[in-house]
Amino acid sequence: MGNELSKSERHDLIREIVKTGRLETQSELVSALRGHGFDCTQATVSRDIKELKLTKIQSEDGGYYYFDPGGGEQPVVGKLLEAFSNGFIHADFSGNIVVLKTVVGMAPACAYAIDAMQWQEVVGTLAGEDTLMIVTKSAAASKKFIKKIESLLK
Repeated sequence: MGNELSKSERHDLIREIVKTGRLETQSELVSALRGHGFDCTQATVSRDIKELKLTKIQSEDGGYYYFDPGGGEQPVVGKLLEAFSNGFIHADFSGNIVVLKTVVGMAPACAYAIDAMQWQEVVGTLAGEDTLMIVTKSAAASKKFIKKIESLLK
């Protein structure tokens, strides 16, 4: 049995591992932790992934790997612009629901960026692979949100 890490130490190590490697599965992350001499279960790593808000993004070869959208020094606005400029295709709304289309694999990064901006009109986001649903407080808030997105992309 390996050494035990405190939760914050484990989170720091996971962030470092994800930053320096391209891990595609939870099992690979468990193995990487073991490679650093620390033993933990896949269930623990699964909880850590959720708590750290890690997301999977698509690599150049079409595979997916874990990414820490909060791990860089880049300001949140920069992250939002980068996510949208790399992945945004189209936005439309019906009432208080905005639907954003992205290139495959970019919806989670766009959702994280929107959540990180903490815009007043946004209640929450839900991302698939290429579609993002944003719930706003009203139809007027949906219009305002889309205008913000469009102005950021100009």
